[in-house]
Amino acid sequence: MVEWNELVDSVMEAAAEHRLWEPGDAIVVAVSGGPDSVALLHVLHEISLSRMPLTLICAHVNHGFRAESAQEAELVRRMAEELGIPFELAEFDIPSFMKESGLGPQEAAREKRYRFLIDTAQRRGARSVALAHHADDQAETVLMRLLRGSALSGLAGMRWIRTEKNVELIRPFLRINKAALVDVCRRRGYLYAEDPSNSQTKYRRNAIRLEVLPFLTRYSPRLSRSLTQLAEIAGAEDDFMEDAAAKCFAETVRQEQGKCMLDRAAFAAVPSALQRRLIKLILNYLSADMPEIDFPKVEAVRRGILQDMPTAWSLDLGRGLTCLRQYNTIYFLSAPLDHQASYVYRLPLPQPRLELNEIGKALVMTLAERGNEAVLRGEGSRQSARFDYKELVFPLTIRSRLPGDTIKVMGLNGSKKVKDIYIDDKIPSTERSRIPLVCDGLGNIVWIPGIRRSVHAAVGDHTASVLLLSIEDL
Repeated sequence: MVEWNELVDSVMEAAAEHRLWEPGDAIVVAVSGGPDSVALLHVLHEISLSRMPLTLICAHVNHGFRAESAQEAELVRRMAEELGIPFELAEFDIPSFMKESGLGPQEAAREKRYRFLIDTAQRRGARSVALAHHADDQAETVLMRLLRGSALSGLAGMRWIRTEKNVELIRPFLRINKAALVDVCRRRGYLYAEDPSNSQTKYRRNAIRLEVLPFLTRYSPRLSRSLTQLAEIAGAEDDFMEDAAAKCFAETVRQEQGKCMLDRAAFAAVPSALQRRLIKLILNYLSADMPEIDFPKVEAVRRGILQDMPTAWSLDLGRGLTCLRQYNTIYFLSAPLDHQASYVYRLPLPQPRLELNEIGKALVMTLAERGNEAVLRGEGSRQSARFDYKELVFPLTIRSRLPGDTIKVMGLNGSKKVKDIYIDDKIPSTERSRIPLVCDGLGNIVWIPGIRRSVHAAVGDHTASVLLLSIEDL
């Protein structure tokens, strides 16, 4: 048995510890009409009157499942009216929404309910939505996730506070069991409704509550309390690990559009617990709607990265995401491996700058008489090349790589395949599609920026005019 003042004090302590609200906050209270949500509305009303100024809005959803739904909506409306609290009602045809969405009854009802509650909070200027989930709900959640094989994040259960669409979802009752809430309602004469569907074991959560938990409690009488304590401990440690993973991400991961890269050695130096979280964090960065990735797939990525012998491999992670190892660099990509931008630019004459938007590069051209320092400043850089302008056959073509491409490399007899040059230079396959090829008017590849220059149009003693080509990022 919990006395009224004890219940209010407990809620105030939890609110202060987890910063659930501040004086003057507006809170939408989700009230189904059951004893837990009825108790929540009355507790928050008591707090708003005697402990801390709060503005409350009572919100109820009629899901249209049962004949009693209209009566329950009226019960909540009258309760709000008696307390002087504004009332918001939503009525949905969940069976029709189930047919449209393909969702099950509980999933469909939850989606509609949360959307309405968040919309109400935004419209009313409320900081948060208060939900009546209690300690028994938390124990059921943790056990369900434990049976599913959840990681630490899942064992944290429902959080005291979670933000969705800039609205905080708060749960002030997570340390209060349902029996205490029912007892308070009965002793104080609060009317509430009973949902008969809560006794139907065809729903997984109900089966956990009505069958699994009672069975396990025979062997561990304090099981529910142990599970809620596990959620508290796991939640705090999960938050700590998430902060550590975010710091590790900032220190080790290099980001580009649609791509994350890291060095194998840097990854190997990180503890295994952070390695797994780092993989998940990268995947979430690349795909916001990525579902929770399973442990075997995370381990496949982790073990592949940690292999000592230099190797190249790729792993399809689903949803268009791929993990790729090239030598000692690990790539996480949000585009298929076989994707390569195809482009062709033709230049009848030199122009100051050509932007290759497909690969985020620009080709810069400078024409000057031999001996001009502006030209010679680029000499020696692998990102630039000098050509005898009169010997260079126009029009120039700047294009993406094609199968079978070859180049007559300066200092080497005969031609060599571009692909073999990339392999010899250990150019990762993920980078090869971003290297343009510069060809002359006869189709000869005269320059692979940053890689090789051909024998064509070499600058010599007879050269009068020099064309300097440089490549740079946009």
